[in-house]
Amino acid sequence: MQMIRAQITNRSLTPGAKLPSIRSVAANMRVSKSTVVEAYDRLAAEGVIRSRPGSGFYSAAPLAPLSLAELAPRLDRAIDPFWVSRQSLEAGQGMLKPGCGWLPGDWMPEEDIRRALRNLARTTEHPKLTDYGTPLGLAPLRQFLSRRMAEQGFHVGPDQVLLTESGTQAIDLVCRLLLQPGDAVLVDDPCYFNFLALLRAHQAKIVGIPYTLEGPDIERFELALTEHRPRLYITNSGLHNPTGASLKATTAHKILKLVEAHGVIVVEDDIFADFEIEPAPRLAALDGLEHVVRIGSFSKTLSASFRCGYIAARPDWIDKLTDLRIATGFASSPLSQDLVVNVLGSSTYRKYLETLRVRLAKARADTIRRLRALGIQPWLEPNAGMFVWCRLPGRLDAADVARRALNEGVVLAPGNVFSPSQTAMDAMRFNVAQCTNERVFTVLERAMANVA
Repeated sequence: MQMIRAQITNRSLTPGAKLPSIRSVAANMRVSKSTVVEAYDRLAAEGVIRSRPGSGFYSAAPLAPLSLAELAPRLDRAIDPFWVSRQSLEAGQGMLKPGCGWLPGDWMPEEDIRRALRNLARTTEHPKLTDYGTPLGLAPLRQFLSRRMAEQGFHVGPDQVLLTESGTQAIDLVCRLLLQPGDAVLVDDPCYFNFLALLRAHQAKIVGIPYTLEGPDIERFELALTEHRPRLYITNSGLHNPTGASLKATTAHKILKLVEAHGVIVVEDDIFADFEIEPAPRLAALDGLEHVVRIGSFSKTLSASFRCGYIAARPDWIDKLTDLRIATGFASSPLSQDLVVNVLGSSTYRKYLETLRVRLAKARADTIRRLRALGIQPWLEPNAGMFVWCRLPGRLDAADVARRALNEGVVLAPGNVFSPSQTAMDAMRFNVAQCTNERVFTVLERAMANVA
């Protein structure tokens, strides 16, 4: 009975699906046929299954709600991606969030945002305030993104750019277009934890590739292509999340040769591009969007309140993705998109980015110095961005440390949140912009002492 209920819960038994015969269940489970008959009769009495004389038993239960927790390995909540996200998003004013993935609000260009809001409030173009947006999204913003990509070395026409509600929605749409349940997808190990959550929602087979200082381990990457025949590879090329590393040119060329030979599509999440001082090679630029889909958003450097992202891809895919965009979200948000293009196009935005990079450099140096004083060693000292990937001393369990720190109002991001293989037990990602409060290190030191 438990087996049948579990199959309904995980959706492997949908309404109307035929159950295995009594004889086969008895043989597989090594029980008597009378035991199986009794179990089937009890399930039928509960209305879970239905008997059809001469045909067998069929599932009668309604389709179970999709549970991402059931699709994922059963993990302690302290190493669950949703635990980190929920604690960070729901944190009150007194909570510190060195484990979250965004800048503090007072680091954002608030004055530019207020100016853009005032400009929009004075507009006489009422459709921006009241109507649905066009399917592709606001033309001026798509043109802006097209020009920016040209500056980065590759041509993408505005008609190859689809605006979305966020970077996460962009990945979701690509997965809806290109994945079927059970398809294999390669990700870096470690990788951004929401990649894992999203792929579980699409019921994909997740295959982790160890990430090195130069990019994914090419030997393991090639082996996984042969063994698993994946449909997609999802990655960050510049300022990799969570490690802060950047893809090297030689590794990028090898990846593109391999994915072309094996018919794999790369989804390149470029959300941290504006943090870079020296841009890393971009797979989308080297490939010309033949085998690469580029996505991004503006939540990290501009505002998380403006839900606006984008997809740059081949024209035939953009057409299909636009249909999916209409089916799942109907229309774009011209209000958010107009605010974004107003801020990005302002004369002060570039100055803001320059100041932000300097501010992050100081925060990185200070954070790394404070972490080393506690015996916590960076895997890499990034030259830009807000993340530092570290190892705790004495192979401490980062999940235990995170639980204890949470009791004192500090949200941390333990390593196994990011690791498909669960091999980062003693690792932790720190957001240097969120580590400026002395209490972060006081609580962290005390939590490690209590776990040791």
